[in-house]
Amino acid sequence: MACSQCWENPPALDAAGGGGRVLVDFGGQQAYVAGSADSKAAVLLVCDAFGFEAPNLRKIADRVALSGYFVVVPDFIHRDPYQPDNPNNPGMWVQAHNPLEAFEEAKPIIAALKDKGVSTIGAAGYCWGAKVVAELAKAHEIQAAVMLHPSFVTVDDIKGTNGDHGGLACRQGGSRMKSSPASLITKIWQTSLKN
Repeated sequence: MACSQCWENPPALDAAGGGGRVLVDFGGQQAYVAGSADSKAAVLLVCDAFGFEAPNLRKIADRVALSGYFVVVPDFIHRDPYQPDNPNNPGMWVQAHNPLEAFEEAKPIIAALKDKGVSTIGAAGYCWGAKVVAELAKAHEIQAAVMLHPSFVTVDDIKGTNGDHGGLACRQGGSRMKSSPASLITKIWQTSLKN
């Protein structure tokens, strides 16, 4: 994870939270969904290490859905969120939750969206999930990408995208983030502008 604030202030997870609903199987994954299932535009929100039950993530999904999007928040961490009280974390958690595996798991979700008639798909990823979004952008699986407070994202990840990708925002500025220092954030932003 990008900085100590990520794991020092965990959310109180709520399996029943949000205004949407949880589907047992959407493209092979359990997922929180919000918005009109008839929408032709969708947003895939990729969680951070705390997972798809994080209340603020579900609030964001609900707000995006109010703009007319069908929003899918998959459980890519398979009900195994980061536990700050485990002394072996975060290293062991990251080893057990490779974002490249989540990238592969996202492909059937995107296919399911297309099967529903969705023609435009964007993705936003938080912290750990930003790497998943970067991989989706490189593979041209999505039409727009936003990475927030990214971890594990490299300049090479951005080089592989086209000009419609590469939106990047950081909540706290990069000076305290070990895996995404300010210098890397600047290089990623500059690279995204060139694509």
